[in-house]
Amino acid sequence: MAADLLIRDALVLDGTGAPGVVADVAVTDGRVTAVDDGRSDARAAGAHRTVDAEGRALTPGFIDMHAHSDVQILANPDHTAKVSQGVTLEVLGQDGLSFAPVDERTRTAIRAQIAGWNDDPPGFAWDWESVAGYLDRLDHGIACHAAYLVPQGTLRHLVVGPDERPATPVEVARMGELLAQGMREGALGMSSGLTYTPGMYADDDELAALLRVVAAHDGYYSPHHRSYGKGALEAYAEMIDLSRATGCALHLTHATMNFAPNKGRAGELLALIDAALGDGVDITLDTYPYLPGSTTLSAILPSWSFSGGTDALLARLADPADRERIVDELEHVGTDGCHGCVAEWDTIEISGVQNPALAGRVGRTVEAIARDEGRAPGDVFVEQLIADRLGTTILQHVGHEENVRAIMQHRTHTGGSDAILVGGRPHPRAWGTFPRYLARYVRELGVLTLEDCVHHLTGRPAARLRLVDRGLVRPGYAADLVLLDPDTVQDAATFEDPRQQATGIDLVLVDGVAVIDDGARTDALPGHALRRTGSGTR
Repeated sequence: MAADLLIRDALVLDGTGAPGVVADVAVTDGRVTAVDDGRSDARAAGAHRTVDAEGRALTPGFIDMHAHSDVQILANPDHTAKVSQGVTLEVLGQDGLSFAPVDERTRTAIRAQIAGWNDDPPGFAWDWESVAGYLDRLDHGIACHAAYLVPQGTLRHLVVGPDERPATPVEVARMGELLAQGMREGALGMSSGLTYTPGMYADDDELAALLRVVAAHDGYYSPHHRSYGKGALEAYAEMIDLSRATGCALHLTHATMNFAPNKGRAGELLALIDAALGDGVDITLDTYPYLPGSTTLSAILPSWSFSGGTDALLARLADPADRERIVDELEHVGTDGCHGCVAEWDTIEISGVQNPALAGRVGRTVEAIARDEGRAPGDVFVEQLIADRLGTTILQHVGHEENVRAIMQHRTHTGGSDAILVGGRPHPRAWGTFPRYLARYVRELGVLTLEDCVHHLTGRPAARLRLVDRGLVRPGYAADLVLLDPDTVQDAATFEDPRQQATGIDLVLVDGVAVIDDGARTDALPGHALRRTGSGTR
């Protein structure tokens, strides 16, 4: 029987890290049916469509281990930013804050808190509450596949509320019940945002109780831990100790060493991870190939200021005494929201706003705005939050190139964009993460080999997610595939002009259906939710 598609003479990089092999690859009914290196008859069988791939590489679809597309993948299903990079699977529900499980009160609070991550699209149908309901909504047609982590901060919102206090034993048990339900409904694990409220109010006993639930369901824990700055190594050690104590697999997400105190210290983090791996702790990590980070402007506030929720925070920002205390902690003490470091206003650049009247500030640092307006940076910061009702997103220019290169070479490394797709000038990682790995860190700098880099972005994350039939180019596997030119693939997104499609990626298949064809977006929406089952993730 003729194949639906035959890709001829491609350099097949199968996702294992093995050397590439020139072969023909046949696809039928959304599956790879043959990988012919001259020993079988894929070519002789013919095909309804044939693509001459000579000089180009065929890889598994890229897996984005840390995505913030939870609403955008539904509200704007074209999703060109991701599929044009070759992404065929995103892991959502990150940093402890997302939209399932929720009730109406919790959803309203989270929509306000993380509007800067996903926008709050007018007329959007919020028609689910459970994890199962959200995954079912994804099945209605999306550009690429998506998997989900139950967000620990959302659980706390739902059960404990927004207050800064310990959870009671009854509340911890209830969060565990909801977590277990979400895992049974298909979630792959749990995430935390331990510099975001209310998740950051959880102590280690509370987290350990939840991790035991995740471990019982064979999932993994993906924490945004308590500091990527002054206390980074201690924060990493805390997560590793929790993994060791509970037996829960650990995935260290956006595993960076940022801010001035951590310049050149990646080796200390990697030594900590290697020691734990030697003890049998199950650890992987992901990073993005850029120096600046991106988050909401409100994220750098001290945690005490959030207690009681959004309205309570806005009231504190308007109160002269609380406002003075907040600015003093930011500028002279260092806040837990800012990773224990003081705010350096010249490194904090506004990248997106919800209030159109503030659009002129996009692309400018807090310090530059204050200088031009003849005002104190702390005053600009507070009034920006009030005027935008916390909807402002920022870039933080706090990374170090030597740390980025060292961490991406680690044997447990995978790729994650941490991409916010909305805002006037989103971080270019939203459009450029995966081609940037291939262009800058493979072709230009030689930090990774091509085969190894593809393994980092495909087969290795697939193993962490326990994908049953994805992540490799192999007969019988789903045809999530990328055809690219390793000599010309290039990220085009910049900080000044971030919404630019990469070049050199010609064909992207999701379940055998082209979402990128001849370098252009098609109108296909073949993606769906992938769910954890007893036998793996499908």
